[in-house]
Amino acid sequence: MAVEAANSPVDAVSGKTAQVSGIRKNGKQWHQPRKPFRPTAGQTTYAKRVVKQAQEAEVKKMENEMKAEKEALRQRRIQAIRDRREAKEERERYEKMAEKMHRKRVERLKRREKRNKLLKS
Repeated sequence: MAVEAANSPVDAVSGKTAQVSGIRKNGKQWHQPRKPFRPTAGQTTYAKRVVKQAQEAEVKKMENEMKAEKEALRQRRIQAIRDRREAKEERERYEKMAEKMHRKRVERLKRREKRNKLLKS
């Protein structure tokens, strides 16, 4: 009995027998030994998939919120530029009018146009 135990390769730490492989049949000993094909090895349980999908959905939601926030900031900047340009054009138009007309009449026209703008919107 002691002889059999000495001949079989036994791992001293775990007590399991080690896999003994002889010379490869195809003669390619320099290759790593192949593992058996297990088509279901990469599959996960439904619960794990659900958790992973929930996490991905959360990340996607955060990304979309960040993108929307960034786009809103961009649109605010664009609108501010448009408003400034519009105000500048209006100022220049009133200055041209002031060259030809009296100052008080120009002010009256400004007030009237402001009232019309408020009524339109």
